[in-house]
Amino acid sequence: MPLSTQSQADIDQYILIASLDNARNLSNILKAISFRDHAIFNATQNGLKVTVEDSKCLQANAFIQVGVGGQLTSFKTQSQVCVCTALRMCYNGYGYPLTLFLEEGGVVTVCKINTQEPEEPIDFDFCSTNVTNKVILQSDSLKEAFSELDMTSEVLQITMSPSHPYFRLSTFGNSGNAHYDYPKDSDMMELFQCTKIQTNRYKMSLLKPSTKALALSCKVSVRTDSRGFLSLQYLVRNDDGQICFVEYYCCPDEVEEE
Repeated sequence: MPLSTQSQADIDQYILIASLDNARNLSNILKAISFRDHAIFNATQNGLKVTVEDSKCLQANAFIQVGVGGQLTSFKTQSQVCVCTALRMCYNGYGYPLTLFLEEGGVVTVCKINTQEPEEPIDFDFCSTNVTNKVILQSDSLKEAFSELDMTSEVLQITMSPSHPYFRLSTFGNSGNAHYDYPKDSDMMELFQCTKIQTNRYKMSLLKPSTKALALSCKVSVRTDSRGFLSLQYLVRNDDGQICFVEYYCCPDEVEEE
């Protein structure tokens, strides 16, 4: 039975209903943070926030705009959009599974995912007032940097400075030390805001999951706060032009004072 023909009784039994015209958009974003087996879903009127954490040192958040409400949102017909799989997520409250309805070509597949009591997410207390340095880069330039740096290194060192080298990525792997510099007036750098010299190291094992988000993104914001905590915010544009964000927070492994 097509989703658009579900009865009012079916609608009323759920306390949450979220709809997407293209399930692939959600699938791609979730793959960008799929480095653990469990995730925390939060639903608001603005959409979904999905949080994944590792070792109390890394947190990834995906922000997805969907139709969220207490009543069903009609799906577009196949003549209005490209042939794709539509998705409706329904939740009936504490202790109930998350039910997924996937519709393609009038055929509906129903999946149920058991839910668990979530742990309280880590509060990294990363607020804009404490941000000391920030750059916004074209994602392609960061992909190029990672392809040239030695990924056998246990850490990635990030240096930000009001003067040369401005923004530098460094590794210390089997092939020796490697540095990748970005001039502040580079075509690949859309924004450069640096208030003080900062050099911080982060475990490569914690940063590697974020490369999934990098592969999907077109821009990335790199921020550090006064404690050396790192924020990587990736802007992802879906096939239909909709913009989603994936953000990673990471604790510093070692702080080097200049």
